[in-house]
Amino acid sequence: MSDKHPGPLLQLDFLYTPSLDVAADMAYFVDVLGGRLVFAVEAMGTRVAAIDLAEGSPLVLLTDHLTGERPILVYRVEDFTEAVASLRSRGWEEERTFEIPHGPCCSFRTPGGHRVAIYQLIRPEAAAHFQGRRDF
Repeated sequence: MSDKHPGPLLQLDFLYTPSLDVAADMAYFVDVLGGRLVFAVEAMGTRVAAIDLAEGSPLVLLTDHLTGERPILVYRVEDFTEAVASLRSRGWEEERTFEIPHGPCCSFRTPGGHRVAIYQLIRPEAAAHFQGRRDF
């Protein structure tokens, strides 16, 4: 039996989480839970705060523009086109394809309503662009 995981998902990089009050949630995640604020960006009427809660864990992205209560689990893939093809062959149906600062991204929902997205890291310098930014 091989130790290699059979799916195209490499790593969970982000928990993209809806928030009714990004500033208040950000303060709680930092002040109470002990997270490290990576950035807090406000642009085009949207707020997003990135919190690093633990070494090696995905960044928690708190945002006010997501609807619903479930977070989106954002997984990195090695090759976006191949990952999409692989997932389609397994019965997956994409919801939306778009670009994020890091590269191409595609979101979908599982039959049970879980929200998942995949992306390919083609612009690793994007993380440094937001690092330390504090708009609110």
